[in-house]
Amino acid sequence: MAKLINLKIFSNFFHSSSAGGIILLICVMISLFIANSGWSEGFKEMLNFELGFNISSLHLKYPILLWINDGLMAVFFLLVGLEIKREIIEGELSSFAQASLPVLAAVGGVVVPALIYFFFNNGDLHTAKGWGIPMATDIAFALGILSLLGSKVPSGLKIFLAALAIVDDLIAILVIAIFYSSELNFLYLGYAGALFVFLIILNQMGVKNLLFYLIPGVVIWYFIHHSGIHATIAGVLVAMTIPTNEEDTDSPLEKLEHALTSPVNFIIMPIFALVNTNITFESGMIDGLTSNLGLGIILGLFLGKPIGIFIMSWLSVRLKIAALPESTTWMHVLGLGLLGGIGFTMSIFIALLSFGDLLHQNEAKFAILIASTIAGISGFCILSLYNKKQKKFLQDN
Repeated sequence: MAKLINLKIFSNFFHSSSAGGIILLICVMISLFIANSGWSEGFKEMLNFELGFNISSLHLKYPILLWINDGLMAVFFLLVGLEIKREIIEGELSSFAQASLPVLAAVGGVVVPALIYFFFNNGDLHTAKGWGIPMATDIAFALGILSLLGSKVPSGLKIFLAALAIVDDLIAILVIAIFYSSELNFLYLGYAGALFVFLIILNQMGVKNLLFYLIPGVVIWYFIHHSGIHATIAGVLVAMTIPTNEEDTDSPLEKLEHALTSPVNFIIMPIFALVNTNITFESGMIDGLTSNLGLGIILGLFLGKPIGIFIMSWLSVRLKIAALPESTTWMHVLGLGLLGGIGFTMSIFIALLSFGDLLHQNEAKFAILIASTIAGISGFCILSLYNKKQKKFLQDN
């Protein structure tokens, strides 16, 4: 009986919307512990160990860290691409009325943080490359914290945040593809483009077997990886070709999305957090938070995100372009904006693309960690306290 109860608790946890965020947090803590222990050097050596093979013109031998950041993260971006496509076809982004609020709010939440970062770093050509770092929202952490509030927040607020984070991810993908690519190899890019067109033709022909998309998708990943564009973009390109429909029956896209959700949330993202948040704390790191790089990231995430999201939401409602979700108030939007300041995974990913040197990478990671923690706690507290205030007001009246 006890075993059955434990299994039920275990199952309920992994089916909860906060599970992914909690596991991510645990992996962050483990990573920080390893980085500041005697295992640090051994852990780095393991991540630099090369796996794979090189045969003739086929180059597939890379360090474990690269396989994670370029390989496993391509699967994460495949899932993000599937979510974006589903939302556009049949979800919260399928009509102008539904999409206008989260789209405009996401744009505000991207532009304002980037401007704040640029304000502090425009005089330094090296750190200026990181302007995309405070633009991103970590959907797993943000939704995980919001889910902890349960019925204390309107259900429409959760949908709003999910749609906003998906648009945010789409913008981040475009930024990575356009601004964080190295010198382009047009031959490999042409091969990838030809395969992408082939998958679109398969879609138009009504081919629904996922293997006909995923196997060429691996080849597209290889070509994109060697083209100079970051390999994770391959995941998004493949996702855009997967067939879907607007009917109640599960489409190939929905089947693949369901199949990937748990592995991405409970394996891929925790592994990414484990290998990329291994920050070794050193004297002077606190001072780095007040450097132009640190201030640009912290103020961009903690202030820029909520300001951008709030202002664009207010303008879109004021101009009657959109309406707030049912039972949602402006205090809810402020709390949601703060949760949007949890950049974490995507911000760290962009930081790795922005800086080639370990010093700036660690400084950026530490600032992201601090900003995301402050933003998450602030957002949770505002939404929780506002709910108590609302309840007291209703009881008194």
